[in-house]
Amino acid sequence: MNRTDARKIAEKITNEQLQQMFDTAKKEIKDWTKRSTVNKGLTKGAAWNVLAAHFDINANHHILAKTNMVREFGEYLPEDLKPKREAKGKLKEPVHQDPILRF
Repeated sequence: MNRTDARKIAEKITNEQLQQMFDTAKKEIKDWTKRSTVNKGLTKGAAWNVLAAHFDINANHHILAKTNMVREFGEYLPEDLKPKREAKGKLKEPVHQDPILRF
């Protein structure tokens, strides 16, 4: 997920929804050694330890922390919170003219 979409989600997401995202991620992530999205020097496991291991649902989290949480684990958000991507439209019919063949 890109930073702009993550920021928009982070501005409106609740701590309960973040907790739900973390619970889903904990169940579904199989390879914790993959490279982190937020910090390429860390793995998913290390990012988890920084962002989610001690998540307090009652605390008021900084917007940057929420943005990084959503960027890192946003694929595990409920579908209604994920950004809507407009399908790329079909190409319209090309303009065609029969060739003028002169010899």
